Amino acid sequence: MAASELYTKCARVWIPDAEEVWKSAELIKDYKNGDASLQLMLEDGTNIEHKLDPKTKNLPYLRNPDILVGENDLTALSYLHEPAVLHNLKVRFIDSKLIYTYCGIVLVAINPYETLPIYGTDIINAYSGQNMGDMDPHIFAVAEEAYKQMARDERNQSIIVSGESGAGKTVSAKYAMRYFATVSGSASEANVEEKVLASNPIMEAIGNAKTTRNDNSSRFGKYIEIGFDTRYRIIGANMRTYLLEKSRVVFQADEERNYHIFYQLCASSHLPEFKTLKLSSANDFLYTRQGRSPVIDGVDDTKELCTTRNAFTLLGINESYQMGLFQVLAAILHLGNVEIKDRDSDSSLIAPNNRHLTAFCELVGVTYQDMSQWLCHRKLKTATETYIKPLPRLQATNARDALSKHIYAKLFNWIVEHVNKALITSVKQHSFIGVLDIYGFETFEINSFEQFCINYANEKLQQQFNMHVFKLEQEEYMKEQIPWTLIDFYDNQPCINLIEAKMGILDLLDEECKMPKGSDDSWAQKLYNTHLKTCSLFEKPRMSNRAFIIQHFADKVEYQCEGFLEKNKDTVNEEQINVLKASKKFDLLVELFHDEEKATSPTGQVPGTGGRTRLSIKPDKSRETSSREHKKTVGCQFRNSLQMLMDTLNATTPHYVRCIKPNDFKMAFSFDPKRAVQQLRACGVLETIRISAAGFPSRWTYQEFFSRYRVLMKQKDVLPDKKLTCRNVLEKLVQDQDKYQFGKTKIFFRAGQVAYLEKLRADKLRAACIRIQKTIRCWLARKKYLRKRCAAITIQRFTRGYQARCLAKFMRRTQAATVIQKYQRMYVERKRYRQKQAAALAMQTILRAYMARQKYQALLREHKAVIIQKHVRGWLARCWYKRCLRSIVYLQCCIRRMKARRELKKLKIEARSVEHFKKLNKGMENKIMQLQRKIDEQNKENRTISERLNGLETSYSAESERMRGELGRLRGVEEEARNKANQVTSLLEELERLRRELSSTQQEKKTIEDWAQTYRDEMEKMVSELKDQNGLLKTEKDDLNRLIQEQSQQMTEKMTRAIAEETQQLETELNDERSRYQNLLSEHLRLEEKYDDLKEEMALSSNVSKPGHRRTDSTHSSNESEYTYNSEYAELEEGSRAAEDVTRGIDTSLTLKLQKRLTELEQEKQSLRNELENKEEQFQRARARDDAEFKKARGAELEYESLKRQELESENKKLKHDLAEMRKSLLGDAATGAGAPGSPAYKVLLEQLNASCEELEVRKEEVLILRSQLVSQKEAMHHKDEKETMTEPSVFVEDVSKLKDADELKQAYIGLKDTNRSPRFMRKPLEVNDLLSRLRSAAPDFHKLNEDGELWLVNQGLKETIRLLEHQLQTQRRTYDSEVEALRGELQNVKEENNRQQQLLAQNLQLPPEARIEASLQHEITRLTNENLELMAEDPTASREARVIILRRMVDLMEQLEKQDRTIRKLKKQLKVYSKRIGEMGAGQTEGQTSPGQMVDEPIHPVNIPRREKDFQGMLEYKKEDELKLVKNLILELKPRGVAVNLIPGLPAYILFMCLRHADYVNDDQKVRTLLTSTINSIKKILKKRGDDFETVSFWLANTCRFLHCLKQYSGDEAFMKHNTTRQNEHCLSNFDLAEYRQVISDLAIQIYQQLIKCMENILQPMIVSGMLEHETIQGVSGVKPTGLRKRTSSIADEGTYTLDSILRQLSAFHSTMCQHGTDPELIKQVVKQQFYIIGAVTLNNLLLRKDMCSWSKGMQIRYNVSQLEEWLRDKGLMTCGAKETLEPLIQAAQLLQVKKKTDEDAEAICSMCQALTTAQIVKVLNLYTPVNEFEERVSVAFIRTIQTRLRDRCESPQLLMDTKMIYPVTFPFNPSSLALETIQIPGSLNLGFLTRV
Repeated sequence: MAASELYTKCARVWIPDAEEVWKSAELIKDYKNGDASLQLMLEDGTNIEHKLDPKTKNLPYLRNPDILVGENDLTALSYLHEPAVLHNLKVRFIDSKLIYTYCGIVLVAINPYETLPIYGTDIINAYSGQNMGDMDPHIFAVAEEAYKQMARDERNQSIIVSGESGAGKTVSAKYAMRYFATVSGSASEANVEEKVLASNPIMEAIGNAKTTRNDNSSRFGKYIEIGFDTRYRIIGANMRTYLLEKSRVVFQADEERNYHIFYQLCASSHLPEFKTLKLSSANDFLYTRQGRSPVIDGVDDTKELCTTRNAFTLLGINESYQMGLFQVLAAILHLGNVEIKDRDSDSSLIAPNNRHLTAFCELVGVTYQDMSQWLCHRKLKTATETYIKPLPRLQATNARDALSKHIYAKLFNWIVEHVNKALITSVKQHSFIGVLDIYGFETFEINSFEQFCINYANEKLQQQFNMHVFKLEQEEYMKEQIPWTLIDFYDNQPCINLIEAKMGILDLLDEECKMPKGSDDSWAQKLYNTHLKTCSLFEKPRMSNRAFIIQHFADKVEYQCEGFLEKNKDTVNEEQINVLKASKKFDLLVELFHDEEKATSPTGQVPGTGGRTRLSIKPDKSRETSSREHKKTVGCQFRNSLQMLMDTLNATTPHYVRCIKPNDFKMAFSFDPKRAVQQLRACGVLETIRISAAGFPSRWTYQEFFSRYRVLMKQKDVLPDKKLTCRNVLEKLVQDQDKYQFGKTKIFFRAGQVAYLEKLRADKLRAACIRIQKTIRCWLARKKYLRKRCAAITIQRFTRGYQARCLAKFMRRTQAATVIQKYQRMYVERKRYRQKQAAALAMQTILRAYMARQKYQALLREHKAVIIQKHVRGWLARCWYKRCLRSIVYLQCCIRRMKARRELKKLKIEARSVEHFKKLNKGMENKIMQLQRKIDEQNKENRTISERLNGLETSYSAESERMRGELGRLRGVEEEARNKANQVTSLLEELERLRRELSSTQQEKKTIEDWAQTYRDEMEKMVSELKDQNGLLKTEKDDLNRLIQEQSQQMTEKMTRAIAEETQQLETELNDERSRYQNLLSEHLRLEEKYDDLKEEMALSSNVSKPGHRRTDSTHSSNESEYTYNSEYAELEEGSRAAEDVTRGIDTSLTLKLQKRLTELEQEKQSLRNELENKEEQFQRARARDDAEFKKARGAELEYESLKRQELESENKKLKHDLAEMRKSLLGDAATGAGAPGSPAYKVLLEQLNASCEELEVRKEEVLILRSQLVSQKEAMHHKDEKETMTEPSVFVEDVSKLKDADELKQAYIGLKDTNRSPRFMRKPLEVNDLLSRLRSAAPDFHKLNEDGELWLVNQGLKETIRLLEHQLQTQRRTYDSEVEALRGELQNVKEENNRQQQLLAQNLQLPPEARIEASLQHEITRLTNENLELMAEDPTASREARVIILRRMVDLMEQLEKQDRTIRKLKKQLKVYSKRIGEMGAGQTEGQTSPGQMVDEPIHPVNIPRREKDFQGMLEYKKEDELKLVKNLILELKPRGVAVNLIPGLPAYILFMCLRHADYVNDDQKVRTLLTSTINSIKKILKKRGDDFETVSFWLANTCRFLHCLKQYSGDEAFMKHNTTRQNEHCLSNFDLAEYRQVISDLAIQIYQQLIKCMENILQPMIVSGMLEHETIQGVSGVKPTGLRKRTSSIADEGTYTLDSILRQLSAFHSTMCQHGTDPELIKQVVKQQFYIIGAVTLNNLLLRKDMCSWSKGMQIRYNVSQLEEWLRDKGLMTCGAKETLEPLIQAAQLLQVKKKTDEDAEAICSMCQALTTAQIVKVLNLYTPVNEFEERVSVAFIRTIQTRLRDRCESPQLLMDTKMIYPVTFPFNPSSLALETIQIPGSLNLGFLTRV
């Protein structure tokens, strides 16, 4: 591939930089062949021109694609070069906070200078058993790989940890050893893994010190071999040390310290035991104050010394030895303070009574004179004489320091030797893993002998590393059948030869040391003469003749020759050593120098340590010759020990850990590129990269290549054979076939080819994206256009409609306005008109009214005038009329008189004539008639006129009267007016007076009004003020009311929250306590299994076959509870000797842990008891106040009841005492037939029975009298007058049916109750229905009644009583016989057991106390846990309910006392009848000759006892000898599959309970005990045998729970009986209370549940990671990234790969199996919840530890998988079981991978969304987030900091991983069965024919 194809525009490259070493840049112009420079743009936007080297024309390094940045393995990078490695490490360290990175076979560890939570036990468990490439890089992954290869290949392993000071070598080695100790465990009770870890603080104290680069720098190298046995458990360890820096004892540079142990002693000098050391502050001693930095921040030296001392103790170094070591160390400090003064120029002296030298001599036990003498003098020996030469002060000081260094080196060796002795084991070592913690390549400004040896060792290690890498590469190529071409790599053998070969640097140094007058200068000249011209790696500095330069593999190093000879000789004044050896008071000092006269062996191999000076090498063991020349130099010893180390490493499989120091300032997560690249070059990482890059560094499987680059293939290129497809496609894509090779399973690529393929893939994806974008944008644009067009049309339509509506509206408005105007104008005009009209009308009205009034007034005046005129005129007229009338009448009278006279004259004349009379008479008749008529008319008119006249007279009289009244009134008025006129004067005077008074009154009124106004203003002001105050008070009142209401509401809410929190806390504590209890049960089960395994091992090791069954150790119980017993049919064949050996092997630490746990439980129990007592005391005080009146009312009754109870208790005690004497007599003489009549036991029994009979006779008479009275009262009410004999049963039935009062019937027939009951277990009273049924089913023989009918009823009652007593007698006899027979058998067994126990007793007394107290300790733990659970279950706050409960209990107690009284009476009756029957039997029957069945069948009494046919009672009877067969067929040999499919669920539990019911029915406590114990032991045995079979464990979990429910359902407790039918209540247990066994069975169920969870976890564990994370459920979403040497598990589903469907199928199989077995639904829910928790926890833990899984596409896969799990829950109806909630952390982690992660709003959304994740988990996921494609973006560091800031206030555990071993506490809710026991049929397939249904 041409460079022009890669160096194109936008390609990114690396260019050198002085500050950052390498800087990134981007090409802004394509490169063409022949160009002399590149046009680049830096990341800050600066354009530069990068000139190429005209000679080499080498182009700059290309950058890897962004998706490859941050890879776990550096070899996965397409471009393998130094800038790529440096950048990848920087990104992982700074951005992702990842300190571990793979580089092929090397683990690169960067020191974070910060404590990280990635080394806990949960992390160890997560890495245990995992492939190295499947998890993120970690020191645990390397340790797991070494451990796995050791077990798989059976080859020893080595972990080589190297790096410069401060890089973290010691910590890495420590964590590796911790991993081995945690994963493998110990093979013995000595806890070797703890001892191995305990050696670390010791070696750090004596071998580590603070330097400028590291606060805890190891100043020596060590190689620890951790030994393993055949089962790969730690059995021991061995340590070898190299190059102790002795010079640090006497000298420290600025800001450095001496070894930690000195400062720990000085800091603890105030302790009493250290007073004798005469120590003080570290600043007071020369050897500890030179660095001027005696304190390390964050380190407490006093606590560190305590840790060191504890480690000494754990490794077996007792207190006396420890104090001896501390004395030597204190002596060294005092020796450093010894001041040596000049005596003259050639001699020196020490002042007398130097206190430090005195202290030194006292501590080491030497004389002051000798020590001061040889500190200032030296002995010289010649052939003939010995001289004592004084030393100058400088030489004496050097000799003092040499002695100090020598003593410390000896002390160091002694400690290492004793640590090795403590770690050694007698067990044969099968294999080992070595951990090498050694210094890295060093170069300083001044390099001396120490740096020379260190760099020499690193040259050897680098050579071994290069060879190993080369070998692995060769093996890989040969395995894949790739043509092998020689890879050129750097070989540092010439440099090694320069140092160690003949005439090499070390050889010349040793030769110069042997010369009498050898010096550093002469040695340097020899080096120049020998190597300067012959070796290109050796150079001479230009400006110095006392130095030389060596070209090491890492860099050139200049060494100063000064001091080389002295340090190589390592001399010390022998006389000083002799003085120390002569110490008689200090044995430890002598022991340190006991090998001083010995020389090294010819081989030079040293078991302990290497060289000494800064190099301290342990002296050799061989005897020294008389010649001093044979003593080996430090260089020679170091070379030999290094060669031995290399031989060891070459014999093992090495694993490399390279520690990098990121900066020199110990700043957390700060990366200095310069320092990092120096160390990368020095530690060989870049060499590994170079070797990999020289071959084929990138390797893909065919499947991975096909999945990754499927986008580069056309459809026609895809063939069924993927291997062939890859070949064809690759040949088209890459023309140069040398760039790749096809292996058997992989494709190998040259460096850069993967980047080229990634570029092609990115281009193809980019083109596809562009096409997709083009199409989508076209679609979006067209859709947008169509939307716009549609919107425009819609807008137009709506606009036109709007305009039309506006026009219509305008028209309507115009028309409406016209109408409105019309009507408005009309209204205005009409209004104006109406106003005018109204005005006119008003005016007219007024005018007309005025005119009318005027007219009316005128008319009135006229009318009145007319009236006046009328009356006046009338009066005048009448007056005239009267005058005229009188005148007329007078005139008429006169005329008529005249005419009459004249007529009279005529008449008189005529009368005188007859004719005249005749003429006159002719018209007279007519005239008379006319006159008559006229008279009538005149009369009528007269009457009318008279009436009118009368009316007028009346009106006139009235008017006259009125007028007279008016006249009188007017006269009165006139009179009054005259009077008023007289009063006017007085009134005027009064008026004047009143006016004056009015004026004065007005003035007073004005004054009063002014005062009133003032007062009113003041009052108004006051009222306003009062109103204001009132308003303020109201406001304040409202505020106070609101505040009170708010406070009340807050208090209510607070109390509610407090109650809720307390409730939640109590629930949590209950769950925690339940978890602790269940953990104790699981721990007990583990101990039982361990105990059984040990016994089996001991039995197998004994190789002694002992036929027959033997009893197990009686001290070993099958359960922790004190109520369980050993089964008599146990089939284990362990003897007493095996039991003794196993008991001795019990783990001491385990006992201590259990004792500690017991103490904690005791304290917790005591606190709970105290709290309970306080609550009870409060409740008692409250109850005392509330129940005072009740106590007064009940006082007399309670007193009576108490007296009655005391009497009953005394009688009960007396009966128990008699029964005890009887049993004692029977047991005492059981072997001699003591039960026969006439025997002492028989006499004692008869005496007791006779005494009881006398008292019972009196009771019987009282009862008969009471019955007679009650019956007579009842019969007197219903008895008829007739006294006929009752011969038909129906008559009696009718009479009995009349007894409707249940209380009277109970009282009348109280003696007919069931009395087969022991004093310990209460039996329920006989019900009324039972009495009626018994009475109605009485015998047909009825005798005649007397007159009252009393005798008959009494007689019938006595007969019924006799029948019951006879039946009970027979039952008691059977029980008695069986008990006697059982007692005899037990007596014989007890005798045999006693003999055997006496034999075992002597053996057991020799056992350790831990073995003897184990059982009692476990019993106590179980008891305390049960009590704690009971205390936690109580609710002391419900006082009111408690009072009601206590009152009910008091009532129940009274009822129980009554029942107990009646029971005692019945028992006395039984005893009496029993004594009579025994007397009747006579001496003809002896015990053992008559079977119980014969005794029952034998007619005892002539009374006929009728029996009623009964249904089956739901019991199964079996013989005692069939118990083994029952357990064997029903438990041990039962196949769960057949039972689950063909039979009813829980059938074995029902059968066992029915057998138990029969044992309870016959009152056989031994049978009950043995059956329960056998059942429990058998279930445990089958679970131990087949505990890995899920079906078996599930089957017995279901049956154990069903058996437990049966024990509850039929226990007789009211809480359980309310769920039963009447028939089921009749089947309740009657004799035994098995509540204690229910607890035992509940514990067994908990153990089975935990075993079930373990089974499921073992089955699901291999599926979870593959199915939930690795498998692509949605194909094509995830992309496969390039991988390095550490291959991860492929996500492509091959054959045998687990998928999500595998998990769902397995879950369905679990669920269906449990349903078939009849497991309780609530228990199934708990199991499913635990399953889902395991799935979620394991998945999340792997997600947090795998960087390759943290991507957007993987989040989608996880969410889809979780949705499938939820769908499974929904299908099974388990959505409410809480399983979904356990997946919440995983769901939120998947959401976190998919959400946007840029802005502050995104951060806020993440914080609110991820409530189930901890801060550490959220930050870890964000740090691990890795884009799979180039289109994804990484999470910025600033965003992660924002998340951390927002989550800072969270209170949560800092633990990173979820606890996969956590098991939710299980509960067994009561689930009664509706199945009737009597309907259960036993199938023949169970082979239980010996069971009989009862």
